[in-house]
Amino acid sequence: MELVILATPYFNLAATMSFIDPFRAANYLIGSSKFQWNIYSAQGGLLPSSSGLEVHTKALTDAASLKADLVVVSSSWTPEQSYADVINSSLKRWARDGRTIGGIDTGAFVLANAGLLNDKRATVHYEHIDALKETATNTSVLEDLFVVDGRIFTCCGGTAASDAALYFLNRFCGLSIANAAARYVFHHDVRGPGRSQNPKVIEPTGQVTPNTVRRAIDLMEANLEDPISIPEICRRIAISQRQLGRLFTQFVRKTPVEYYRDIRLDRARGLVTQTEMKLSEVAAASGFNSQVHFSRSYQQKFGLPPNKDRVEGRVPFEFRAWPMHSPTAHQHSDTETNSDLGD
Repeated sequence: MELVILATPYFNLAATMSFIDPFRAANYLIGSSKFQWNIYSAQGGLLPSSSGLEVHTKALTDAASLKADLVVVSSSWTPEQSYADVINSSLKRWARDGRTIGGIDTGAFVLANAGLLNDKRATVHYEHIDALKETATNTSVLEDLFVVDGRIFTCCGGTAASDAALYFLNRFCGLSIANAAARYVFHHDVRGPGRSQNPKVIEPTGQVTPNTVRRAIDLMEANLEDPISIPEICRRIAISQRQLGRLFTQFVRKTPVEYYRDIRLDRARGLVTQTEMKLSEVAAASGFNSQVHFSRSYQQKFGLPPNKDRVEGRVPFEFRAWPMHSPTAHQHSDTETNSDLGD
C-alpha cells in the first residue's frame, strides 16, 4: 500500500514521524513491506521542518502517477504560504480517484484551500482552531484529536498522529496488527475519534485541577467575545470571589482576572497571525471594546503590538526574535478590577 506524505515548509517533523511509525512497525511485524511511503513537497529537495532539521523530499510531480492509498498533508506554521496550484490539483485528482486524504497539524488549512473540507467535519491543532473557523466557514471545526469524515480525515498533530495512523492500520490490516504495532511503538493508550485535544479530568503531569476551577475556566472559554464578570462567574458556580481567587492562585498561578485576560489575548494572537481579519474585528472577537486597550494589553503580553505581530508572527517559531511571553506579561497589578474585562 502506498502512502504519500506531502509536507510543507516548516512542517512538524515529530508529528509526521508519529504518523509513519506505526506503519513501519506493522511492516516489521508482518514480515514484509506491505506499506511504502515517501515524503514529497511542492518543489522537492531539502525541506526545513519546524525544528530546523531538514528532510530530503521528492517533487510532488513525481507522485502524479501514483495510485496512493493514503495521502497525508503535513503542515505547521504559515500553511497559507504553501498554497500552490500543484498541491491543489494533486489533492483534487486524488480526491476524484477516491483516495483517502488527510491533514496533520495545520494540514486542514491546505485541504480547505483545495476545497476538500466543504461541508465536512475537521480539526486542527487547538492553537489554530479559531483561525480555521474564520477561513473555512463551511466546515464544522471540532476540538478532537482527529476527525474522519468519509474519505477525508484531519488530525491535530503531535502524538495524536499515531492514534490516527493506528485507526487506519486497523482498517487496512485488522485489530491484531494494529494492537501489535501500538505495543511495539509503546503507544499503549490508543485514542479513537471523538477524544478531545484537551481532556479536563486530569493534567498531563497527573495533577488534578479542582472541579470548581475547571468550571470557572469553562465559563471563561465559552464567553471570550462577550466576557462576563468574575462575580457573575462566582455566582454561577456557587463560590465566593475570595475562594475562587485562592484556588486560581494555587492551581493556575494567576488571578481569575489575569487568566481570563490571557486566554482572550491568546485567542486574539491566533486571529492576528493566522487570519486577515481587521485588527478592530480581532479586538471585538476577543472581548476588547477599546482598540487602544487591546493593543496595549497585547504588547504587554507578547512583547510587540498586534500590527507588527501580524508580520513577525508568521515567521516560523524558532526564528522569531521576540519573546512569546515578555517578563512583564504576567505581572498584572493585584488592583485590577473586573471592569477590565469589558475594555
